[in-house]
Amino acid sequence: MARGKWVFSYKKTTLLVCFFNIAVALYVLRSLYASLYIYSGNVSRNVALYNPDQIRKMEESMQIRREFKPVELIKWVKALEGELSSETVAVELPQHLKQNIIEEILQTLRGLNSSGADIAKEREAVESWRKGKLEGVKSALVKGTSNSTIPHEEAGILVRALESDWTMLCEEIGLWIPAQVANEEHDDKPEGAEEFEEEVLPGRPLSPECHAELHTDYDGSAVRWGLTHHKDSAADCCQACLDHAKHAKEGDKKCNIWVYCPSEFGCHSPDIYQHKHQECWLKYAEKPRLNFKDKYPEWYRNSHPSAPVIVPWEMNWGTKNFPNGHLGLGFGQNAVFDMTHLSAKDFPPRSGLKHLGKVTYN
Repeated sequence: MARGKWVFSYKKTTLLVCFFNIAVALYVLRSLYASLYIYSGNVSRNVALYNPDQIRKMEESMQIRREFKPVELIKWVKALEGELSSETVAVELPQHLKQNIIEEILQTLRGLNSSGADIAKEREAVESWRKGKLEGVKSALVKGTSNSTIPHEEAGILVRALESDWTMLCEEIGLWIPAQVANEEHDDKPEGAEEFEEEVLPGRPLSPECHAELHTDYDGSAVRWGLTHHKDSAADCCQACLDHAKHAKEGDKKCNIWVYCPSEFGCHSPDIYQHKHQECWLKYAEKPRLNFKDKYPEWYRNSHPSAPVIVPWEMNWGTKNFPNGHLGLGFGQNAVFDMTHLSAKDFPPRSGLKHLGKVTYN
């Protein structure tokens, strides 16, 4: 074998591969560097593309925009944004201050000694308290003294709450006084016309003790269940009430209100039953309360669509033959039926009612 002949071996092959990889890596690095240099050169050249004339025109355009800038409008908008942001930030009063305000307002309302019907006086009293409280706290702030009940550092928060955030404070403490609405009833009937035509109750005439009053609705406790107690006439129903009062045992409730349905189409009531013609309810009330007279009001008919315009039941007042001097025809919207003394035969068949005690229909 000749000495000068190239002999391949694993060592020589490895060296060749390494040299080839190094050469490729150097070439790639050179290419990346050249591309970065070209990009930076383009950017630097783009900055200096404008000539002096173009720069002058751009400066003139910027000057014109500055001259026509709505400076006053921007000031107003910023001022409004500041006011709105200050209004949206609620004043958080300490809990003990809220409690003191609640107690003082309640004490002011109790001092009115009113039944709650005079809303205008309540609103006026609360507003007077607010103004007096606000003046007292402001004067304490001006003098730099501490109020006897409010620390000086909390007075500023209270002034803002009573002055600008009063509505929000009322919501937080749960104070709500409804607006007083004056309802005027318009009477469109002709002059001299009567509200209702004179009606005559069917059946035999009523005795002088009854004095029936038509289209009247009173409440009371039932002493005789009317669904199974029918009478041919209002006079018979009145007589049944008289008899019940005469024969009632000592300690029992004596009938002093008799309720009769004179309409052939039945009588309306807000309970679950259908009250039919000639129903006779015997009731007792120590102080009978009037629910409706002549016509059902509009708010009641809105909540009870089946209610008629005219009250179908009737009522009477004043006779010495009845306990407490009350007698009449009426079926109350909130009547309380005392059934503790009634037996199963007094209830309508399949009604599901037994000896239940007192039942209230609302």
